[in-house]
Amino acid sequence: MRIVLLGAPGAGKGTQCKKIIKKYGLKHLSSGDILRQERAEGTELGKKAQSYMDSGALVPDDLIVEMMAGAISEAGDVGFVLDGFPRTVNQAEKLDKALEAKKIDQVINLIIDDKIVMSRMTGRRSCPKCGAVYHVKNMPPKVAGKCDNDSAELIQRPDDTPQVVTKRLVTYHEQTKPVVGYYEKTNTVYDIDSGQDADQVSDVIFEKLDALVSA
Repeated sequence: MRIVLLGAPGAGKGTQCKKIIKKYGLKHLSSGDILRQERAEGTELGKKAQSYMDSGALVPDDLIVEMMAGAISEAGDVGFVLDGFPRTVNQAEKLDKALEAKKIDQVINLIIDDKIVMSRMTGRRSCPKCGAVYHVKNMPPKVAGKCDNDSAELIQRPDDTPQVVTKRLVTYHEQTKPVVGYYEKTNTVYDIDSGQDADQVSDVIFEKLDALVSA
């Protein structure tokens, strides 16, 4: 299966991707994770993308499309879930051209209220050593401000501050939400309320994808 997972930042795309790939054996292609890895490794792409990521702006299409096209190619015939890509209609159009005869089988659109997104993202804290992620309310560490694994001081990512989250939401509604309309033309979009419990969201997604596999 070739799946695109859409939704606002903080809608739970990363969480649902992990569950989907585990159940169906697909490749998880997260533009955010790949970009952060490129930045951490100090690659040329990472350096170019860093200023955009830290300010909450979208990485330019030419950079992100080149990177994701390479990742899709490496996935081969295994199938994949695209997480955080495409983020603009232009990217979606370029993706269709890159896939050629291999069309997207299903677009999962996670719908969530902006207030819930703000609470989820601004409360996130991560460990700079092992990468573990926590939430001050929903999933706090055993010792406040300290990682359970290595006791390192937890940090808030620059793109999880209230100012940047607000900007990211504005950017999403202006530039990324229209991607849903683009895919609706091919009748591949399935809307799901992602404001509910993550396991409930997964159950709905699995029901839809199981039907797709059986078809």
